Amino acid sequence: MKRNSTIALLVIVNCVVSLFTLAQNPIYGGEKTVTINGLTFDAMEPQLSTDGNALFFNSLNDGITTSLNYAARVNDTTFNYIGAVPVVNQTVTPRLDAVASIDTMDNFYWVSTRGWPTITENLHRIRFLTAGYTNFGRVYGDFYIASPGWLIMDAGVSYYGDKMIYCNALFNSCTNNMPCKAAMGIAQKINDSTFNKMANTSTIFANVNDTVNYIVFAPNLTEDGLELFYTRLLHNGTQTEVMVSTRSNTNSAFGAPSVLVGAPSLLPEAPTVTTDKSKMYYHKKIGPIFKIFVQYRQTTTDIKQQTSNSSISMYPNPASSYININSKTTLTEIKIINILGDVVLKETNSNGIETIDVSSLKAGVYFLKCDDRFIEKIIVQ
Repeated sequence: MKRNSTIALLVIVNCVVSLFTLAQNPIYGGEKTVTINGLTFDAMEPQLSTDGNALFFNSLNDGITTSLNYAARVNDTTFNYIGAVPVVNQTVTPRLDAVASIDTMDNFYWVSTRGWPTITENLHRIRFLTAGYTNFGRVYGDFYIASPGWLIMDAGVSYYGDKMIYCNALFNSCTNNMPCKAAMGIAQKINDSTFNKMANTSTIFANVNDTVNYIVFAPNLTEDGLELFYTRLLHNGTQTEVMVSTRSNTNSAFGAPSVLVGAPSLLPEAPTVTTDKSKMYYHKKIGPIFKIFVQYRQTTTDIKQQTSNSSISMYPNPASSYININSKTTLTEIKIINILGDVVLKETNSNGIETIDVSSLKAGVYFLKCDDRFIEKIIVQ
């Protein structure tokens, strides 16, 4: 009897722990259909630009004529179709250019079958400029699996471009045209063309990569790096689910995931979240066609509005010698971070008015972070 009581207690404790973990994950609801004016074909794998004004997506993911497209935002549920994304799409059939990803510096990434499987590196990159582009080519790194049938199925760059979450997938005569297995990892940016796998990637994704039961793919990381949205599919199943997993800091592992969109929705996939985390976009199948949908965050207490804060201001921007930071409250820590995510300057225990000397920095783009409340892009001339 005592043994049974102990088992019952353990079951209750485990249930409470599971409920507590899931309670930390955000909840979205109020689903609405997204209208893309002028679009006459399927829209899949949505991805928002960091400012939310552009919606990237690919056509039907059939690997025959799959191409990347984009639309301009009118409001949360309406976009105007512009056309194919310049430069990135192949013109020879069969082709697949899909799964857009973009950082705040307009570095654009996507997966492509061009040259594969002869060429293992199937993740591609380009940086769009005000006029024209640069850095067109493949992404290299040690996160590829150089073995027959393996490729990068999906990848999502972080907001600041310093990290890349990738999905290694094995395609080898599996059912439903889906991979036999798939798992995610994280890589650190080395330079414009290279990302290398982080040493603790298996620990970070231990609760996400349930490779025994699920195929996981289509990652999207929030701006603060604390919430991971992705898709999973039961092995030998046909119904996908949109998932979320959270963590307390950017060095820790993601926790137990929870389902955001599942049945009765048909094939919901590829979540992308706005910078403020208030809206989540994804695609699902309606009748014979895939369309994009949006849901709104229901629990907003943990949303960190980092892109603007009326209690903090900074000037000048661009800057050549110094930056003034004014805050209505004491700041514990002020950091200037380069595009690789490295802290290049740091001040502590500010009294609310701070002047930071940036004359020693090379000309370029940096990010100013004041505690966890304010992040601003700055340009040093």
